[in-house]
Amino acid sequence: MYIVYILHSESTSKYYTGQTDNLENRLKRHNSGLSLSTKSGKPWCLIYQIGFSTRSEAMNLEQKIKKRGAKRYLLDNNLIDVSEL
Repeated sequence: MYIVYILHSESTSKYYTGQTDNLENRLKRHNSGLSLSTKSGKPWCLIYQIGFSTRSEAMNLEQKIKKRGAKRYLLDNNLIDVSEL
């Protein structure tokens, strides 16, 4: 199972989108500062995840979200409410 996920940083008000086959380990890496792209936003909170059976499906959605923007994707799909922003 491959998972596309969106994280949110309260400290920077930024979103991060990624995909992995081990979400628990990946979250630990993000929050321990081992990922350069998310080092400055610790702690990161998981706000969305969806599973796929193939990596190519997960990568396709990850790219779609990154192209659109995570916040916009979440709003467009009613996954977060404007009042939560």
